[in-house]
Amino acid sequence: MDNQIPKLSLDSLLKNNDQSLELLSNALSNHGFFIITDHKISHSLFNKAYEYSEKFFNLDTSVKSKYSFRESAGARGYTPFGKETALGETVPDLKEFWHHGPVTDDSYDERIMKNIYVNEIDEFNTVFDELFNEMNTLGTQLLSSISLTLGLDENFFNTSTSKGNSLLRLIHYPPSNNENIYRAREHADINLITLLIGANEPGLEVKDKLGNWIPVSSSYDDIVCNIGDMMQLITDKRLKSTPHRVIKYKTDEMKSRYSIPFFMHPSPDTILKSVFNDEDKGVLAHDFLDERLKAIKLY
Repeated sequence: MDNQIPKLSLDSLLKNNDQSLELLSNALSNHGFFIITDHKISHSLFNKAYEYSEKFFNLDTSVKSKYSFRESAGARGYTPFGKETALGETVPDLKEFWHHGPVTDDSYDERIMKNIYVNEIDEFNTVFDELFNEMNTLGTQLLSSISLTLGLDENFFNTSTSKGNSLLRLIHYPPSNNENIYRAREHADINLITLLIGANEPGLEVKDKLGNWIPVSSSYDDIVCNIGDMMQLITDKRLKSTPHRVIKYKTDEMKSRYSIPFFMHPSPDTILKSVFNDEDKGVLAHDFLDERLKAIKLY
């Protein structure tokens, strides 16, 4: 198996021809990770997103803490440094983060929370509303192609994700020494698929089927996509949720690291059940998410 994470052109993928779908299917089967190029989301929007992310994390801790709501497991707003702990781990990750979701109205499930406005930074929500919409559109396109590789209708996921519980996570890994190199310990994602901007910084590694760790190498404009646990569940592990981690190499300088993943979730009222087994009763997406959030100590 090739130990490079494959790169796929979105332009080619959206043609949904046999060749592009075979490349996607192989990437999903072999790695559970792939890199998207030619996605058309503007470089300037990425720049602005990182600028505003840095502005927020540079605020005084007392200011950031006003936006922390533990009772909602940090579903929106700020989660302080050293809070989230990877499943099965005892040492917290070395990060702080912010959650931003869709602009909701009465047509959304009432369990999807409204976004929080940061009073100290003008245009903060405007920037991340735009980025959310762009990433959500890209996620919808990728789910259509993934559906076809599974022999499903290309619109299979649309009903559950069009008003889904998806979110952007702005992550800040503060400068750290080499005493603890694990900025984010080995974990798998909870959701259907994850789209990541910011993997151009070194540190993201993917675990292959033999247990080896593969560094992810991408350019600033690329977006890294991976399968999450919800997708693994409904495909009876045909698509595997691949473990990954973020480390600080000893040769890296001591500086902050920023990244922005987009986690694509279905609506909370979606029944997550096998697409291959009609007898499967499934589990409610809300319950699946809630259980995992408790397991990683966000409650």
